[in-house]
Amino acid sequence: MNIPTRTLPSGVEMPQVGAGTWDIGGETVKESVRTALDAGYAHVDTAEGYKNEAEIGEVLAEYDREDIFLTSKVLPSNLHYESVLESCEASLDRLGTDYLDLYLIHWPNPTISLRETIQALERLHEEGKVKNIGVSNFTKYQLMFARRVADVPIAVNQVEFHPWLNQDDLLQYCDDNDIVLTAAAPLARTEVLDDPVVRDVAEAYDRTPAQVVLRWQIQKGIVTIPKSSTPDHIRSNFEVGEWELDAEDAARIDDIDTEKRVYMIDVDDETYGIPR
Repeated sequence: MNIPTRTLPSGVEMPQVGAGTWDIGGETVKESVRTALDAGYAHVDTAEGYKNEAEIGEVLAEYDREDIFLTSKVLPSNLHYESVLESCEASLDRLGTDYLDLYLIHWPNPTISLRETIQALERLHEEGKVKNIGVSNFTKYQLMFARRVADVPIAVNQVEFHPWLNQDDLLQYCDDNDIVLTAAAPLARTEVLDDPVVRDVAEAYDRTPAQVVLRWQIQKGIVTIPKSSTPDHIRSNFEVGEWELDAEDAARIDDIDTEKRVYMIDVDDETYGIPR
């Protein structure tokens, strides 16, 4: 399957479809990642907060590390300089690798200096432990500030993005500044699959609703990381690289007027350090 890639500022190619691993662990995440890699995926997304890095590391040991684009994230509670370094080392150890292709700030934390966090990421980059740095769940304003304080390019912003949360303004800012937007919860935790426009387009193309949504994201230049623990869905979600939505049908999805977030975090909540 020919899956397109996005070129990051470092020159590294980031596959536009990756295996998401939020909220799955144990044998389930091992089976999911193994199924994905066997199906042709070359991109795996995890985080220290997902508590599944060790299991993913066991699976990665069975494959050629150089063939896999690997992303992890540091918790917002660990964004002080030394904590970032320690979190990265722990993630590398659990994943059984000596580098990450991409390391993200999982959530912004207004109680810790972003400059301090970025400086730690830059050190990891300088040491070769992370090939690219980025952020997750950053607004346009937060992303603008991150760019101002960073000497290493902010390569990626991973945010909730799907037909019910079409963040075109943020996407345009990313496109204008050589930042790749990654769609977290790209299927709105499956809720968007029942949208009548999505279902109508899927029927017209003889594709699944999930395939239509993922293809719509790819055509926008977005990297998408659907999560599934069902082998058939994992394989089906990867079958989006060799066909296209025509402009009219893509525009129909653009024009869906439902607006709904499927994950949020309250920065005043005592659980602030817990990821989605």
